[in-house]
Amino acid sequence: MSDSLVLATQQGPVLTLTLNRPAALNSFTEGMHQALRAGLDAAAANPEVRCVVLTGAGRGFCAGQDLADPMVAPAAPGEPPKDLALAINTLYKPLVQRLKSMPVPVIAAVNGVAAGAGANLALNCDFVLAGQSASFIQAFAKIGLVPDTGGTWLLPRIVGRARALGLAMLGDKLPAAEAERIGLIWKCVDDAALADECAKLAQRLAAMPAKALAATRAAIDGAQALTLDQALDMEAALQSQLGSAHDYLEGVAAFGAKRAPVFTDR
Repeated sequence: MSDSLVLATQQGPVLTLTLNRPAALNSFTEGMHQALRAGLDAAAANPEVRCVVLTGAGRGFCAGQDLADPMVAPAAPGEPPKDLALAINTLYKPLVQRLKSMPVPVIAAVNGVAAGAGANLALNCDFVLAGQSASFIQAFAKIGLVPDTGGTWLLPRIVGRARALGLAMLGDKLPAAEAERIGLIWKCVDDAALADECAKLAQRLAAMPAKALAATRAAIDGAQALTLDQALDMEAALQSQLGSAHDYLEGVAAFGAKRAPVFTDR
């Protein structure tokens, strides 16, 4: 396997980014952060990419932060303690912001464990498909920290305050099937079917109006901080923008002609 920390492969309009530190369960280092951000930036800038899949090499998706990485490793006795806010502000915050601003849908294909920042990395994607043997662990409390990578914002909005507190404080392993049952993820599938299910979903999304899908993500996330009247105003503004775009005109024309639309906006 390549020495690259993130592998990029493209099949038609679908780009797959594979975290590639399998011996360490794809745990984050500063270098892997930089490689992943570069891959996402390249995908965002490439008009031929209409869907991104994020997955992990080997037997895990991402075990979170590599605690031996120099940026976060505890300081030696007598030295000033590390300020973990540096890693959050320079690595994790920009990563979450990049995912939320992608002009195309992003799917997390979770194969194996997704723990700590790795779990919340997946949850920041638009769709989470997980194999039956996959699991999600909010491992932060086990090392005296709080959920990061957007976890404090995501968890109560996805599963409610009670479950969010339980997941975050107890740090128990949540099997993929249970994660689907409580609405934490989109779907749990058989391990052997994960690649095919992900490919079908990615191709379906790639054929859809990417600009409208990105606006839908932004609208649903943004509406959580708005009143109903403010959300209605936001919807009107977005419909005004999208209504003058090619994909709306193409969608209406295709509907009238009873043919498949060809969406190109991005």
